[in-house]
Amino acid sequence: MRKICVFTGTRAEYGLLKPLMDEIARDKLLYLQLLVTGMHLSPEFGLTYKNIQEDGFEINEDVEILLSSDSPSGISKSMGMGLIGYAEALKRLSPDLVIILGDRFECMAMACACMNARIPIGHIHGGETTIGAVDEAFRHSITKMSHLHFTSTDTYRERVIQLGEQPDRVFNVGAIGVENIRQLPLLSKRELEKEIEFDLGEQYFLVTFHPVTLEYATAQEQFENLLAALDEATKNSAQTKIIFTRANADSEGRIINQLIDDYVTQNPDTAIRLTSMGQLRYLSAMQHCAAVVGNSSSGVLEAPSFKVPTVNIGDRQKGRVRAESVIDCQPTQDAIQQALRKVLSPEFTQSLQNMVSPYEQDNTARKIKDTLKSADLGHIIKKEFYDLLSAGV
Repeated sequence: MRKICVFTGTRAEYGLLKPLMDEIARDKLLYLQLLVTGMHLSPEFGLTYKNIQEDGFEINEDVEILLSSDSPSGISKSMGMGLIGYAEALKRLSPDLVIILGDRFECMAMACACMNARIPIGHIHGGETTIGAVDEAFRHSITKMSHLHFTSTDTYRERVIQLGEQPDRVFNVGAIGVENIRQLPLLSKRELEKEIEFDLGEQYFLVTFHPVTLEYATAQEQFENLLAALDEATKNSAQTKIIFTRANADSEGRIINQLIDDYVTQNPDTAIRLTSMGQLRYLSAMQHCAAVVGNSSSGVLEAPSFKVPTVNIGDRQKGRVRAESVIDCQPTQDAIQQALRKVLSPEFTQSLQNMVSPYEQDNTARKIKDTLKSADLGHIIKKEFYDLLSAGV
């Protein structure tokens, strides 16, 4: 049996990976291993490893790396702890291949550990650009250390090839998160209200905002501008509510989380904060919301499949392929207010009814799993840089 180790460090990443984990677990020729780390093991972020266990998965290795600091030096120390812990875990697991999704600092450390151990990597969501985040550089670095590549659009596939990867190892399979939308039995709005114990009113915003990690000390000002714009929107309509999800363990993330806590304390009838919603509740909330607001990748990747508008703030997601449902704006109060008014207009929402998401494909997880079964993993040393000019492209 081929041993496939799936790496996960955040609640959102696990939600995306779960369909693939299910596919691997069901296949008699594959053996699923699970390495859990990062925010999953932190009380501050909801101890979400418990959700993984509740879903019936065995956690083979858990590696604690989070420190009590989200400063740049604290993040670097977490990466160092991760590199040590991942190396030891990989020695015990001895997988045939490791699956890494995305671009976070935990992923970068894991990719380095795999590279040193000569373990092939299957990388999901490579080739994308997020110009405002350090994740941009991490993602492309992980691409260069990976053996198999599973991109979400043809544009991203071409970019991975542009980085010198052999075309026969780069597969456009669509966005794996979209598959959850099609497969999960999502909650009705009333069921969601019961789950989170909160009245969502006539309409509500689903708000997720993370620090723009390549900018210096901008999180507080940008998020305060967002809160002011939301405050104005809810005052104009007493039946407009807000669901906040907390920021990731990035530099300045705790600043955002404290501002969320303060706002919800002051506005308990209007807003609710949730440390971890889980994929079912999060996608259910996305399905019924008036708009996704903030700078999360989910507003760009998943929300278009619901034909739900997105107000994308600032530069964190700059460079990603966009559907017509995504409205970009600067992180100022006026710009956010204008964007909110646009996405709530009947004309805009009606214009999205025939829209097709650029990330939609069928059977994404199965395509990845089938490739993991059949791929040659015996030659991971890259002896050639695929040169577009030499190839006549």
